[in-house]
Amino acid sequence: MSPTTLPAGLEHGHVTFLGAGPGDPGLLTLRAVEALANADVLVAEHEVLDVVRQHARQGVAEVHTDTGPESDPVPGTGTPQLAVVDGASTTAGLPAVRDAAHLVMEASRGGRRVVRAVSGDPGLDAYAAEEMLACAAAGVPFEVVPGVAAAVGVPAYAGVPLRDAQGADVRFVDARTASDRCWTEVGASDGTVVVSTTLDAVGAAAGELVSAGRKPDTPMTVTVAGTTTRQRTWSATLGTIAQTLKQAKVLPSPEGGRPVIAVVGERSAAAQRDQLSWFESKPLFGWRVLVPRTKEQAASLSDQLRSYGAVPHEVPTIAVEPPRTPQQMERAVKGLVTGRYEWIAFTSVNAVKAVREKFEEYGLDARAFAGIKVAAVGEQTAKALVAFGVKPDLVPSGEQSAAGLLEDWPPYDPVFDPIDRVFLPRADIATETLVAGLIELGWEVDDVTAYRTVRASPPPAETREAIKGGGFDAVLFTSSSTVRNLVGIAGKPHNVTVIACIGPATAKTAEEHGLRVDVMAPEPSVHKLAEALAEFGMRRRAAAVEAGDPVTRPSERRPGARRRRSTT
Repeated sequence: MSPTTLPAGLEHGHVTFLGAGPGDPGLLTLRAVEALANADVLVAEHEVLDVVRQHARQGVAEVHTDTGPESDPVPGTGTPQLAVVDGASTTAGLPAVRDAAHLVMEASRGGRRVVRAVSGDPGLDAYAAEEMLACAAAGVPFEVVPGVAAAVGVPAYAGVPLRDAQGADVRFVDARTASDRCWTEVGASDGTVVVSTTLDAVGAAAGELVSAGRKPDTPMTVTVAGTTTRQRTWSATLGTIAQTLKQAKVLPSPEGGRPVIAVVGERSAAAQRDQLSWFESKPLFGWRVLVPRTKEQAASLSDQLRSYGAVPHEVPTIAVEPPRTPQQMERAVKGLVTGRYEWIAFTSVNAVKAVREKFEEYGLDARAFAGIKVAAVGEQTAKALVAFGVKPDLVPSGEQSAAGLLEDWPPYDPVFDPIDRVFLPRADIATETLVAGLIELGWEVDDVTAYRTVRASPPPAETREAIKGGGFDAVLFTSSSTVRNLVGIAGKPHNVTVIACIGPATAKTAEEHGLRVDVMAPEPSVHKLAEALAEFGMRRRAAAVEAGDPVTRPSERRPGARRRRSTT
């Protein structure tokens, strides 16, 4: 258990037993998201916390049930923390008691709202049932929020429907607790069997089914890390699954204890998995994609990459700092309020942020833009303005750049424009193209440094090694500066890494740094760049399938990397 701050109190709180599903955070129910948003304390294993914490409110206390220091007091409660040893728990001065049940009870004191999150569905978790009984005995009110059970969700993500049009019988077996009678019953049935087991016990489970009467040539699929981008599925039969896993070099291995879901049956559609495998056949499935932007800047781009099956990894290459001399920016913001400008043009999210921070410093808000026309370059810049409470009057209809903005910018008209001046808050990097174009259109421009861009600090050593050693499958370069800065702070990406650039200028800079450009966006848009990378991955996958080769990620082709011999 991790140290956490829980205020002292005597009143009983409320506990929500919540199913976190099999691993994909997108499978959380609406009720689960609501409960997480209102929680004071989250109690769960580390892996489950990784699934649910993104929906919790800021400052929520986290209590881990699987690791932690021994008998340190939980601040504010006077209660010893629990050390988990082989699934049991001990405390100083308290009798041995199941750790999670005790933690839930202590966390709920003082009227706190506790979410006890478990993998899959709480109704299928025997320990959750024990904790519910403990709450009932202590008079602690609780509720249950069901989740997607792994035995149902994982086959769906593996492309293995459990029933066909004839409505085959479906049996669920936990191989870790199944009795001989259970194996005999499912072996005598001709329905679909869903087996929860571990990777190194798959062969034994298959043997049990054959011994119980199932034919050795009965189709079988085995899925590990289901519903996550680490998911892998192998298709075989009861008689060949052990050899299939051995050939795939996943057994014997340290990963043998990982939980898996196996589906067995003639009518489970296992034979049609090549047509039904919608998840593992995504164009960038499992690709680690480096995005040289901050999490804030890369939010929508990372979401788009995830929709293609990729695992985005954001690494900021620039840091933003205030201008060295803030007086010019202060005068310009005051000029906004006093009616000095007809237009203000934002060319980046950072420019919006800089102006917003100045507004807050002076006690201003979006109402100060009343009577001023606002222009924005790029979808993200426009979204940042809307979040500020300002709807842009002008966004480029074509290319999202300074040149695209100039194409749509109206010339100054002394009849219709009472003021001829434009406020252009920008980075310390000059924007001559936009300034010159506006002057040519008859406008006066106050070209003001709103912020400075400096090279970011190097990423962690592990990330730097992955960049240089081929641990990333692709990198998206969204400007020439991202190329120069990434190489400067982390080194040059390995030659197996797919290089994707937003436009010709960025591609030229990448080539000047000795990089091979594989993908270029059809237009200068980060979302078009992500689309282009997905199309590249789709073509690469189709070529491998057509040639009868294994479908591998680029990083698996680097020297020393372990190649898969069996894929989706």
